[in-house]
Amino acid sequence: MRVRAVPKEKIRTVQKEDWIDTSRSPYAEGDTIWVPVKEDAAFDCVIPKRARYKGKGFFMIGEIAVIHGKKPARSEVEEIVQFRQPQGVLWIESLNDVTRTPSTEVLWGDVGEVRHQENGYTYHLDPRKVMFSQGNREEKLRMATLVRDSDCVERVADMFAGIGYFTIPIAGSGGHVHAMEINPVAFDYLKQNILVNGLSDHVEASLGDCKDLLFGIYERIIMGHFNAILFLPVALDYVESGSTIHVHSIGSVENIIREMCEGAGFSPTIIVHKVKKYRPHDWHVVQDVTLQ
Repeated sequence: MRVRAVPKEKIRTVQKEDWIDTSRSPYAEGDTIWVPVKEDAAFDCVIPKRARYKGKGFFMIGEIAVIHGKKPARSEVEEIVQFRQPQGVLWIESLNDVTRTPSTEVLWGDVGEVRHQENGYTYHLDPRKVMFSQGNREEKLRMATLVRDSDCVERVADMFAGIGYFTIPIAGSGGHVHAMEINPVAFDYLKQNILVNGLSDHVEASLGDCKDLLFGIYERIIMGHFNAILFLPVALDYVESGSTIHVHSIGSVENIIREMCEGAGFSPTIIVHKVKKYRPHDWHVVQDVTLQ
């Protein structure tokens, strides 16, 4: 496959170039993205076709291979190491309580703090200590696009900000974000990620329980927690007609949302989006709730 080398930090600037062969997938190697080129385009080198990986599912956070679900067998870990050559392999058994602190086990190599790049932004985190979901990537982009395409500069509340999964791309798209996080470890990474992405003028970060931190009126509220419905009555005190609330859940809670909104004096328009499969027969969904 003929490819050009593009630094990771510049990949967003070349995504619409006419020399890219969109029928084939780019290949990441360290800080370089090898981008396939069309038949008549200039190229830097030829890389061999990679064998298709058919083993246990995993995703990369920085140079760490992360596995969810059932603990993998040793042979499955070895297959991941041989295919991806990560710095380490981490199994995340579960996420505990409202702070979303992961219960983890290092299965191979060295696992610690990493620098992860996604959609042109940089995130520092230790996946042993804080959550980072790769499966929400398209949802993060969708939120950023909604804010960028808004007809006003939106004031946005991110009630469960974590290390900045939604805060960073929304702020990078022009929103002014009030980012709230209850986990002190995640909050420290949130502050670091705001600085490293040059977004200090667009984000106000607050440590504590979001129920106690909301203030003023927001054009948009992000509720990126599976128990978000429990916090909706509080959020409804800080919005007005025209505001939109994005309520995450496992399975639709549309009827409960409608009842709560109408009880607060609003007429809601609700659109349900599927984010990803959470487990057999259950989807992670987000309800876009526009208030009138």
